[in-house]
Amino acid sequence: MSLTLEPTRHAEPQPLALAVAEATALLERAGVPSARVDAELLIGHILGLSRGQVQAKSMMDATVPASDNARFTAYVERRAAREPLQHITGKAPFRSMELSIGPGAFVPRPETEQVAQFAIDALRSVPGPQPVGVDLGTGSGAIALAMATEVPHSKVWGVENSPEAYIWARRNLAETGAHNATMIFIDLADALPELNGTVDVVISNPPYIPRDAIPRDPEVRLFDPEHALYGGEDGLDVVHAVSATGLRLLHAGGTLVMEHGEMQGAAIAALLRADGWNAVATHRDLLGRDRATTALR
Repeated sequence: MSLTLEPTRHAEPQPLALAVAEATALLERAGVPSARVDAELLIGHILGLSRGQVQAKSMMDATVPASDNARFTAYVERRAAREPLQHITGKAPFRSMELSIGPGAFVPRPETEQVAQFAIDALRSVPGPQPVGVDLGTGSGAIALAMATEVPHSKVWGVENSPEAYIWARRNLAETGAHNATMIFIDLADALPELNGTVDVVISNPPYIPRDAIPRDPEVRLFDPEHALYGGEDGLDVVHAVSATGLRLLHAGGTLVMEHGEMQGAAIAALLRADGWNAVATHRDLLGRDRATTALR
């Protein structure tokens, strides 16, 4: 089974509709679940068009120039090899932002947008003039920057201990222009002692996959950094550290928000209660799966 496009197509213009159709067929053969969407997003990225504009121009018999067609072919073949779409385009949407992303940083997921909402709502509810939020293990900076941009009167800290991910977090901080956010390079267990007992909201999307649970999707298994995926034998090693750091940073009544796997809700709730957290609650995502736990200091 060939996972390449017809080579004679590379050096000549091609109808946009045909280019998308051929790319879709190739991605389907490769097992990409969102084949047509990805084909449209890839050609849209090259042509500077939204997905809707790609669809409209396809119906208007638009063509893809030869140089763009060659680039599109290369992108589609990379996607057929199951390289994440976001690595190919270099961009990942997250809430109202478009973040830069690439190897070394965890690709932000749509379900994390919902988890971030808990932290954003908690920050907005703080009565003081400058609520303080901390994102432990910020990766690309997605959650920290969402809090900073959507609650502009807040002060937000993103904490990351991976050199590769920290580069992306700093880049996204610069590109978003969020002057109320700061990215720091340090292990989360040691982060921000100067803020002990003063933080309003702590959020984390820690590595929570158990060591022996290999992700099914090649995009995750082959391309996401291991340090952002695996959380020890039971997946809870970093969760323990987040709980301890949250207890240290938050003031009484402060809010903890943590994302986790769909089978971990009960275990994490029990862990947090044992650590002394109050009002522990598990929340489901849009598909009805346990996805986040909140608690009060």
